[in-house]
Amino acid sequence: MTVTSEQSVEQAEEIPSQRVFRVEVMRAVRLSTSFIRVTFTGDDLRYFADNGYDQRIKVVLPHAEGGFHHFPENGRDWYQRWRALPSERKNQFRTYTVRAVRQDQAQVDVDFVLHGDSGPASRWVARAQPGAPAILVGPNAAYGAVHGGLEWRPPAEATSVLLAGDETTVPAITNIIETLPAGVRARVLLEVPAADDALPIAAGPDVEISWLARGTAAHGELLVPAVRQAALSVAVAGSGADKTLNDVDVDTDILWEVPDPQNGTFYAWLAGEAGVVKTLRRYLVQELGVDRRAVAFMGYWRTGRSEPN
Repeated sequence: MTVTSEQSVEQAEEIPSQRVFRVEVMRAVRLSTSFIRVTFTGDDLRYFADNGYDQRIKVVLPHAEGGFHHFPENGRDWYQRWRALPSERKNQFRTYTVRAVRQDQAQVDVDFVLHGDSGPASRWVARAQPGAPAILVGPNAAYGAVHGGLEWRPPAEATSVLLAGDETTVPAITNIIETLPAGVRARVLLEVPAADDALPIAAGPDVEISWLARGTAAHGELLVPAVRQAALSVAVAGSGADKTLNDVDVDTDILWEVPDPQNGTFYAWLAGEAGVVKTLRRYLVQELGVDRRAVAFMGYWRTGRSEPN
């Protein structure tokens, strides 16, 4: 039987792009002062798509009373059904980046940033023990089209890239630079809380990585000047560059601008604390003259503001 392209589209529409994976903690390994790697396991993870790069997923946390009893099962409308639940029955969830997928072993690694008891995810992961149940909402390998949650979109002809962010971006940036094609020159700047947070990365010879240990400094205090300096040598300004920027109030709105450039030799991916990203956005586009269509700007989080579910 011949399957037409129309039939393939219909089949893809019937299969949700995201799937609810009921898993448990296999192990939790402390990597450094600020990072802990949790390996999740569960038979369904054989169907967890291995997209790499900056693939975002949801980690659903157990409810204090009902565990995961009320969390919706699989289906494209899981989020709508979750929103319809009474507030006292809703599980909290947070967004993270997949660090590794091993479909043949039904395992997924997620690197968490530890920041005390200030957030529900940090509290949970600091106490996570083997066998603890959890839920991941992630890409469904059975889905026949492009999954969401991927923002790394350099043009095919890119030969120079700039990646910068804080500790929340380390898993994404690590995944990206470990898969860069040979010959692509990359300048990478990562601001982290402590010196031992400089995790090992299998980078190629054309990748230059700078780890900036923040210590007691404010977020972005080291990253902003480092990006300003690095951009002078790797960024490409153009006479026809689009320098228009909408003013985003990062205290009330989400700063998230991800272009899909079709050409150009330069591309930048900048993420982390929204106020810092906004500062870098203004510098690169309006001061340095980089085309805003060549840069992805993502406010992963905002100081003093919890992630909305």
